[in-house]
Amino acid sequence: MNEHSTGHTRVDHVAEDMDPTLSLTAGPTVLQRAVPERSTTNKVRCDACPVLCNISEGRTGACDRWGNVNGLLTRIDPMVMSRHPVPDEEASVFLTGVGSGTTYPDYKPAPFIVSSRHDGVDIVTVVTEGIFSYCSFKLKIDTDRFLGPEQASIRFDGEIVGHVTTAEYGSQMLSIGGVHHLTGGSKKEGRATCELMAALGNKQAVDLAIDGGSTLVVQSGAPPIVNGERETRMRVGCGSATIGIFAKQWLGLLDEVVVVDDHITGVLTEHQAGKYLDIRPSGIDLKGRRSTPGRYFKVANPGTGWGGTDIEDPLSIIAGFDDEVSWPGLRLLMVSTTGEHSGYFVLDEHLVPQPREMPSEVRQVVTLIAENCEPALTTVLFVAGAGGSLRAGATRSPIGLTQAIKNSRVNVTCGGAAAYVWPGGGITVMVDVARMPDRSFGTVPTPAVVAPIEFTMRLSDFEMLGGHMESVQPLQTVWDQHRSRIVSVDTTNPWPIRHTALLG
Repeated sequence: MNEHSTGHTRVDHVAEDMDPTLSLTAGPTVLQRAVPERSTTNKVRCDACPVLCNISEGRTGACDRWGNVNGLLTRIDPMVMSRHPVPDEEASVFLTGVGSGTTYPDYKPAPFIVSSRHDGVDIVTVVTEGIFSYCSFKLKIDTDRFLGPEQASIRFDGEIVGHVTTAEYGSQMLSIGGVHHLTGGSKKEGRATCELMAALGNKQAVDLAIDGGSTLVVQSGAPPIVNGERETRMRVGCGSATIGIFAKQWLGLLDEVVVVDDHITGVLTEHQAGKYLDIRPSGIDLKGRRSTPGRYFKVANPGTGWGGTDIEDPLSIIAGFDDEVSWPGLRLLMVSTTGEHSGYFVLDEHLVPQPREMPSEVRQVVTLIAENCEPALTTVLFVAGAGGSLRAGATRSPIGLTQAIKNSRVNVTCGGAAAYVWPGGGITVMVDVARMPDRSFGTVPTPAVVAPIEFTMRLSDFEMLGGHMESVQPLQTVWDQHRSRIVSVDTTNPWPIRHTALLG
């Protein structure tokens, strides 16, 4: 790292998708943040957060964002700027909080408060890396397979780090982290939770185990691996929905179809779709609890077999056939909601289903079910309470900032990614980590998670809210004076500045 006796720092900008050897000169330089406290051992005291690390020369602090370079407190990571492909150079760059550092607890202004001009409007963006104890991850696991009982504990490195929550349509939901696991348990539990949360936020694969359930490998944007099996697709719908979608395709090819599903198993001839098509009753007697016509609950226990049940033999959920209604030669299809499992049977003279080779026309409909299933993915959502003193880093009126966010006068982003702000009190944000820049998350040993957050608003609104006007600096100045890492904008994200309330 290069230090300059003149006090000036050469600034290098590197695009994430470029070869660093082509875009950096002589090696990266970093910016001295403040005159540090020195000691006889040449350690420096970092005051960027309340951990107050004493950093030995050549080492970094707990956050890996600041280090001791030749006895000077030095920014290690480059800041991340998001680049949008528009002609205007200034309007095409957005300063994210990634790598910006923190001033938590924010008794002083945020690390960067930058001004820019877009479509004739003066804009301010307040940029910081928040230190979050009140935060968690919500994992949406696209699978029908049984992961574990609701409220079951989730373990990482043997420690309880979360729990199974309510299942949603075609997905199992997990809740990971939270303040009670970070700070309310043992030190080992807190460290394990913090390590796991940083890995999830940084889009890494992690191993989890659920008490009374499955083992998992999960990673943002990747298929989940359940008990060593990689999931390929999520169900097209519940058993009843699958009947409704494909009933016309089965007409004339089959006399009965049972779509096996852990939640709602569908029976074609009893279903309203079958009635609508005037399909003859089959006389099938299905196990489980009958709901509305053609819909059955609890035909089996949850599991990793057919349709998210524990069965391997689909005929095990059939109690029999009515000899006054059924007939020999009845053609029966048993199929799961993903098309992964299927079997074709014909009733013999004793009305017992016998396996037969599936006709190609029937196979085509099973294939059609599979083709209409979406790929199974793991979605990782970061949820954090951006309250406390973090607001004081932006404005002298914390309640004013909160109200302005709720009134859409302030746009909240995390690493430039659109964040959903929950209704009700406080500033609780939720963001898909897949939309954030790589390496957006860090940790501090309190333990807590470090994550970027940005507040963007009109300059006039910032002043009205009691913003730290004395700390506003032009975006171009930050660009000129600070080393940065440039990432291309994720096209799934709206450009942070193009917020209707901001630009009118």
